[in-house]
Amino acid sequence: MNTDFYRIKRLPPYIFEEVNRLKAQSRARGEDIIDFGMGNPDLPTPDYIVDKLCETARDPRAHRYSASRGIKGLRKAHVAYYKRRFGVDLNPDTEVIAALGSKEGFANLAMAITAPGDVVLVPNPAYPIHAFGFMIAGAAIRHVPATSPEEYLSKIGVATRHSVPSPLAMVVNYPSNPTAQVVGLDFYKEVVKFAKKHEIWVLSDLAYADIYFGDEPPPSILQVDGAKDISIEFQSLSKTYSMPGWRMGFAAGNSKLIGALARIKSYLDYGAFTPIQVAAAAALNGPQSVVDEIRAVYKSRRDVLVKSMAQAGWDIPSPEASMFAWAPVPEKFREAGSMEFAKQLLVHAKVAVSPGIGFGEYGEGFVRVALVENEHRIRQAARNVKKFLASNGAPADLADAK
Repeated sequence: MNTDFYRIKRLPPYIFEEVNRLKAQSRARGEDIIDFGMGNPDLPTPDYIVDKLCETARDPRAHRYSASRGIKGLRKAHVAYYKRRFGVDLNPDTEVIAALGSKEGFANLAMAITAPGDVVLVPNPAYPIHAFGFMIAGAAIRHVPATSPEEYLSKIGVATRHSVPSPLAMVVNYPSNPTAQVVGLDFYKEVVKFAKKHEIWVLSDLAYADIYFGDEPPPSILQVDGAKDISIEFQSLSKTYSMPGWRMGFAAGNSKLIGALARIKSYLDYGAFTPIQVAAAAALNGPQSVVDEIRAVYKSRRDVLVKSMAQAGWDIPSPEASMFAWAPVPEKFREAGSMEFAKQLLVHAKVAVSPGIGFGEYGEGFVRVALVENEHRIRQAARNVKKFLASNGAPADLADAK
C-alpha cells in the first residue's frame, strides 16, 4: 500500500518540533516554563461577547447548520468595521466572507486559486501558512527576502522577472508576523501599482491591524484606489478581541477571489457555529473600548519586556505593532543559530521562544517572543535570562536534556 502521500511529502519537517519536545519534557518533570513561543492570546474574551454567545446558544434554532459565507449580520458587521476603521466601502454579499480564522481562509483560498506549478511570491521570513498553504495546493514558492518592507519591495521585481511561469499571486503581511514591522499607505500603493502591471493577485494578511502602539493605526491595502481590482485581505478576531479559540476571521476585497473562496468553502464546511458568528458580530458592533484596553495590555507588556531584557543583557528592539518582538540572538550564540539558542534558553532559563529559522532562512539570527505572559512572568523570565547569559560564555551542552 502506497503511503508516500503527495501533499504530505511536499511539507518539510516541522521545525518547531524539537523545541516543543523539550518543552513537553520539562513540563513533564514539573518545571515551570515561561512560554513566549506561540502567539496564543491569554487575555479573556470581553464579557459582552461571551454573554451574546451564551444567549444565542440557548436558542435551539441556532444549533442547526450555519452559513458557510457567514451569516448576513456578521458580514454586515465586517462591512461596518471596514467603513469605520479604514473608510473603505464593501458589498456584504460579494466582497466579504467569514472564515474559521484567517489561517483557514488563507489556506482555502490557496486551494481555490492555485494549480500545480503556479508560482507564488512569499516574503521570507513569514508566518508559515503563507508559504505552506500554497505548497499544499501544489504551487511553486518563490521566497523573497523581507528583512524589511523596503527589501521586499526591491526584490519582488527580480523575483517576478526570474519566475517561469509568471507569478500568480504575492503575499504581504503588515504588521508582520514574525518581524512586527509596519508599513504606511505608500507601501501598499507601490504593491498595487506593481501587481497591476504584472497581473498578479495580492493576498494581504492584516491579522494585527488593531494591535499597534504608535499614534497612526496600520492601514489596509484596500484603502488604495483600485486595490479591490487585484487584492483580498484577511483579518482575525483572535487578537483584536482576544478570541483565538473561537476561530473567527474574515476576508474582504476582490469579488472574484471572495467568490472562489466561497465556492471551495461550500464543499468543506457549513460555517462556524451560529452563536459564535452572532457573538463575533456583537464584538465588531459593540463597544470598541475593549480593543483599546487589550492594546494597552500588550503595549505595557512590550515595554516591560524590552526594559527588563535590556537589564538582563539582551537588547530587544521595541516593536511598533503586533503581539511579538523580533529579537536578535545574543552575539555569543549567533554562530550556534536561532534553533540552538532557543533550545538553550528553554533548558537552562526555562523560557520558551520561537526560533527565527522556523519562519524561513532569512529569519535566522532572530527569535520571536510572544507577549502572552503577564508582566510578573516577563520580569521573572528576564531574571532567568540574566543568570543564563551570565553563566554561559558559549552554548552549553544539551546532552542532559535529551
